Amino acid sequence: MATLPRSRIGPSPLAAVHRQTSDFDAGINTSAAWTESLESGDEAIDTISKARNRRFFSESNLPNSPVDEERDDEIEQVTQPARALYDFEGKPEFRELCVKAGDDLELVKEDVGEGWSLMKDATGEVGLLPQTYYSLTADFVKSREPSASSITPKPSPRTSQIHIIPQNTGDWLPSFPSFRQSLLGGKTLNRFSSFVTSGAEAFLLNGPPESSNPEPIKPPAHAREDTSASMAPVVDEQRRQLALLGLGEADRHYVEAGRAGPTWRRKTPPFHALVHSPSKRTSGISGAYTMYNVTSLFPSTVSHTPTDWVEVPDPDDVHPPSPTTLTKDGETAMRITVQRRFSHFVMLHTVLSRRLPGIALPPLPEKQYAGRFNEDFVEARRGDLERYLNKIIRHPVVRYAEVVMFFLSCESDSEWNQLLPQHLSAPPAGATFYTRIFHPAFNVDLEDSENALQSFHNHTRAVGKGVQALRSIFGKVREARVEMSKAERLLSYSLLGLITSKHLASPGTPGTTDDDDADFSSNQAAKADLKGLTNNDGAWCWRDNCPDCLSLTKATQRTSETLQTIANLYDGHARRTQLTTHESLKLMAHPTSLYESVTTTHKSTLTRYREVLDSKVTGKPMDDDLAARCETVLNVTMAEMDVYHAQRAEDLKATVVDHLDGEIAFYEQVLMRLKVARAQYDEPQYTALAATPRQPSMYEKDLLEGGSAHHLMTLTAGSSAVAPQGNLALRPLPQPCPHVFDSAPMRPVSVALQEGVGMFLGERGTSMFGKFW
Repeated sequence: MATLPRSRIGPSPLAAVHRQTSDFDAGINTSAAWTESLESGDEAIDTISKARNRRFFSESNLPNSPVDEERDDEIEQVTQPARALYDFEGKPEFRELCVKAGDDLELVKEDVGEGWSLMKDATGEVGLLPQTYYSLTADFVKSREPSASSITPKPSPRTSQIHIIPQNTGDWLPSFPSFRQSLLGGKTLNRFSSFVTSGAEAFLLNGPPESSNPEPIKPPAHAREDTSASMAPVVDEQRRQLALLGLGEADRHYVEAGRAGPTWRRKTPPFHALVHSPSKRTSGISGAYTMYNVTSLFPSTVSHTPTDWVEVPDPDDVHPPSPTTLTKDGETAMRITVQRRFSHFVMLHTVLSRRLPGIALPPLPEKQYAGRFNEDFVEARRGDLERYLNKIIRHPVVRYAEVVMFFLSCESDSEWNQLLPQHLSAPPAGATFYTRIFHPAFNVDLEDSENALQSFHNHTRAVGKGVQALRSIFGKVREARVEMSKAERLLSYSLLGLITSKHLASPGTPGTTDDDDADFSSNQAAKADLKGLTNNDGAWCWRDNCPDCLSLTKATQRTSETLQTIANLYDGHARRTQLTTHESLKLMAHPTSLYESVTTTHKSTLTRYREVLDSKVTGKPMDDDLAARCETVLNVTMAEMDVYHAQRAEDLKATVVDHLDGEIAFYEQVLMRLKVARAQYDEPQYTALAATPRQPSMYEKDLLEGGSAHHLMTLTAGSSAVAPQGNLALRPLPQPCPHVFDSAPMRPVSVALQEGVGMFLGERGTSMFGKFW
């Protein structure tokens, strides 16, 4: 009976304990003849079995027919021995294997897509298994020699023996506790942690992947030489292919020794991006969506040309120079504007997460379906996208990524549709990301790395709590400005009602008696003569032709109107300027959650780095390659901590400066209007006011319509400001969009029920629909 090719690796010590090695096939290894006789609909198993059978005969120097040689050229399946690292319960409907830690496997195909490999277990079943759940047996053969307390000495490798797999009864793994400890270090890993998903674990265990250093792309044979201009498209295509594989120059990252530890080398100068001019578009396929203009401002190098040379633009040039603009520092910057929708931002974030697994990326704003074309929401979404885009391009590594340059500079729709699927289909970097990191040797210290992790974790946790408190207090500051707006508006109406004698005091107003109210009400009911309240010039006087009272009345009226303007300034400042500052505080929020992947990877790598260094102390041979790989991962994590250190200071400085600039500009406007109102009481402006009669104020209509009393009660009981120009409609104070990591606080059930009942029954002096807003 023909059997499968025997493994070239010698049997394990456990196999030598049970039985002696012989050429007899005990049925543990499934033969190719029996496999081919199975009535299975899976063509992959049949093909693999035939390929392995042909390979076995060809290695035995048996003659092959031309047909067999052609088949061997078409299908060449070379399996490699492997071993399961962790338990995995696969789903049979998806052709996934179920393995236990320590099971011997055979690797049929390493990469079948999306991190899966095609494996074959001891029973001959072929199925899918995640790439991080197994390791090639050759890696364990090269490990250190077993200790003297082993049951049997390690046998010498023999290529002519069959690798006999011991029967797994469930009792032999607990009998050998050193197996699990030597394989996994005695640790139980979370398979969904960033240490595993980023490829750091695979990089430490297996080293650089075989595809990390491929041969350079060669031009096709028999190609004649051409000029550099015609070869430019070929060079661009080769560069694009290398970039999609993660092997281009943009995928080579350098870490330098900074003042306080490892730091990223800046390969490109920083630049700025603007997201502006949102517009609603309609597509016959995807329906309605919002399109944003994304403008990138790249600093241009000033060329020192001779003064006698003057550049004159060619009017017939079909490719005019890129438009330029001036930055706030007065420097010339190149400007590129493209149009992107929210799904394009999702694509950018997805590709960056796959190509840069070791980088802490900011979260993308959540997608919203209800009310996504509302004007306030579109403006809030625009601000969030602009902050997200500037956050990633401020990173010294992310800003020169191939997909970022493609996102910011691709202006052609045809080119976008052609290259977008290539970026989306590019394989995840995984362990390849760490193989493209270049750093100085011995750039990290174990003790310094441990101290940095603890200090960084404590600091980010404290910053997260402080920023949340700051966001809450700043919201109350905005509400206080709205309250100040209402107070200024009430003061304005009170002054205007005083000089026009049209105020309508509500019942119970301090300073009035019941008799006065009764007389005033009876006079109003009988439409008594109002003579004496104001004179014929509209002045606050019972005498006609009184220039002093006319000047005082007109000056007070202008003061009342100025207070209305100041109230509008308070309201607009809280709703626009301070809202922008309130939104920017999200840049500093939740640093612990944002850098959780960095701290998890750093902590897990430190554990393995400490084990490697401790082996040298105990007299065991130290794995220098593993120690070097640990240092590479630690350089990446500590460089990310340095990025947070720099961006945290930049964010706080920018937020405080914007707040102070906004306050200065606001109070300057208030001060300017107060000075103008104050100048009305000085000569000669004060005397000149009596030249013409007083004209009614635009705000008197609120008093004439009886709105003053209602307005007074509403402003006292309500919590929202009114719009200018006498519009008494209540508007809620807009709040910033929540952060992705924000969690809604839980309310007691009693409070929720009380609010629910009050919402439908209504409360005195408030609207029953107030809770909806």
